[in-house]
Amino acid sequence: MRILAVSGSLRRDSHNTRLLRAAAELLPSGVDLELYDGLKQIPPFDEDDEAAPSAEVQTWREAIEAADAILFATPEYNSSIPGQLKTALDWASRPSREAALRNKPTAVIGASMSMFGAVWAQAELRKVLGASGARVIDAELPVSTAHEAITEDGTLADAETEQALQVILDDLVALARGRELERVAA
Repeated sequence: MRILAVSGSLRRDSHNTRLLRAAAELLPSGVDLELYDGLKQIPPFDEDDEAAPSAEVQTWREAIEAADAILFATPEYNSSIPGQLKTALDWASRPSREAALRNKPTAVIGASMSMFGAVWAQAELRKVLGASGARVIDAELPVSTAHEAITEDGTLADAETEQALQVILDDLVALARGRELERVAA
């Protein structure tokens, strides 16, 4: 099984990317996490380009389609999700009947330097994913004071946060496995 990990932060050493790396260490045997690194190259969504999307958009859609599930980690910008993440989701949600996100198991986590741990951005991201047709786990992991909560070596400093992340990962894997079974039965 393969989980596509998408950090909403473009910053090289972002807390959210480190959070995704910490998640990779908690996955069970046989489940791989692939960190998507092409978010910055995706152009703004333009309906005029929808019929012939760029190679970067095609690569993004193919990465989603090839994954069994997606784990998003988002920072919070002005109480919402980063614009580049939103534009990538717009591309992945169109056209709606063939959307790469349609029925895709997804989970959302987030980290920020504030005390709120990107909780509003996580709610916004779950809303956008749900509207795009994804199967979204209704759980959040607000990692506050991320500069202290995620160590330099990429582990979580707090056992309670690690346990909460483990529950979300277990739920995501279970949802993806259920989807696999549906494909076999169909």
